[in-house]
Amino acid sequence: MKHLIHELEERRRRARLGGGEAKIKAQHSRGRLTARERIELLLDPGSFEEFDMFVEHRTTEFHAPKVPGDGVVTGWGTINGRMAYVFAKDFTVFGGSLSEAHAQKICKIQDMATQNGAPIIGLYDAGGARIQEGVASLAGFGEIFKRNVLASGVVPQISVIMGPCAGGDVYSPALTDFIFMVKDTSYMFITGPDVTKTVTHEDVTPEQLGGAKVHTTKSAVADGAYDNDVICLEEIRRLYDFLPLNNREKPPQLPTEDEPAREEPSLDTLVPESPNKPYDMKELILKVADEGEFFEIGEAFARNIITGFGRIEGSTVGFVANQPMVLAGVLDSDASRKAARFVRFCDCFNIPIVTFVDVPGFLPGTAQEHGGIIKHGAKLLFAYAEATVPKVTVITRKAYGGAYVVMASKHMRADVNYAWPWAQIAVMGAKGAVEIIFRKEADDPEALEARTKEYEEKFLNPFVAASRGWIDEVIRPHNTRKRIAGALRMLRNKQVPQVWKKHDNIPL
Repeated sequence: MKHLIHELEERRRRARLGGGEAKIKAQHSRGRLTARERIELLLDPGSFEEFDMFVEHRTTEFHAPKVPGDGVVTGWGTINGRMAYVFAKDFTVFGGSLSEAHAQKICKIQDMATQNGAPIIGLYDAGGARIQEGVASLAGFGEIFKRNVLASGVVPQISVIMGPCAGGDVYSPALTDFIFMVKDTSYMFITGPDVTKTVTHEDVTPEQLGGAKVHTTKSAVADGAYDNDVICLEEIRRLYDFLPLNNREKPPQLPTEDEPAREEPSLDTLVPESPNKPYDMKELILKVADEGEFFEIGEAFARNIITGFGRIEGSTVGFVANQPMVLAGVLDSDASRKAARFVRFCDCFNIPIVTFVDVPGFLPGTAQEHGGIIKHGAKLLFAYAEATVPKVTVITRKAYGGAYVVMASKHMRADVNYAWPWAQIAVMGAKGAVEIIFRKEADDPEALEARTKEYEEKFLNPFVAASRGWIDEVIRPHNTRKRIAGALRMLRNKQVPQVWKKHDNIPL
């Protein structure tokens, strides 16, 4: 029997080598880790249980060599003690390209994750479909895509692009909840530079076509990018701690010594005296969240709105906030899409939403109107109105026009709405309103000034909305954390009866 054990270990050794020592060295020379090295860093030490180590492709065309594992490593393990399913493309075997057998390995993991209620993390480093297998490879992609869709809203799905990701390979990440990339060594595109040059005569590098900078700042395909494989995987572990395992669980509860009633006197002076002077809304988020910890999503894209995860009393919350430091915190098409997707993710997975509002309205102009700001703004409106998780809103300064309604107002079924004493809730600012209402007095500056002051006193305050019950309480800024913590505690067992429908039809 010993010879059989020896044979098993020898087979395992060969499988772990993937494409061989030379290709592993080549992978390292590019600044990239191997599939197995990445899994070791992502999961808790010794927790990885591998499946299908000895699977091989079944094609007989083109004399393709057979390598155990067939270019993808699959299995499950734990991240800080919580279960996760993982697959990692192995670039040392056929460039990580997808065959029928390769796809079946990934599908098995996807099915297990959905049935057992644990997230799926895919590590991508691959060159698309395996050409030698033709339509069988394409069918494999289709099976994976189908499972991405079926798992959506059931378990969190995270994609990490750690090398090339081209052709059909890009659509599985695009169907998942989050995509992260590695700077300078990863890229995503449907058609590569050579085909692009042939068809469009554009001469571009892989980085220019689909690198991390492109996808985090322009296309919004990726939610973040990190300097190297190690930092990237450490950050994925940190993100994982914020997420529930599935849609039937509440967010994880971590121990904290941060007092929920902690006061922050500096918040009383956060908003400048001048209504047109910016301030950093991230400061408010960091001072409200437990231990000042915040995991931002989409930091480099649509920076006029902030989205990300923090904790209150040890439990995950999703933060959405206008950022006055960028475009005065105005809502535009990009900001609306970014926030809408984040709100919908939180609602899928029972994560309460805290919204900080300082918004002067929607961005005007032909570029926005022609780019579909009406539909994109409607996405955010739809997301907030649809969400049934606990929703707490704090208006810190401006809440003007339709943007006031959209940003988790009481009219969008927000549960608790607070305002700071200097909050301005109105159709528009005083100057613009007076120039429209009293246009006949346009030639009298003194009269306009008096009208402006009158408008400010009557309308640019939180008390008109509070008198209608649309603001639940006007609060002192230094008590913001205490108020939010109390509201979330009160809403812990919130339930909303739903009218039956097959699904909604969000304005895509």
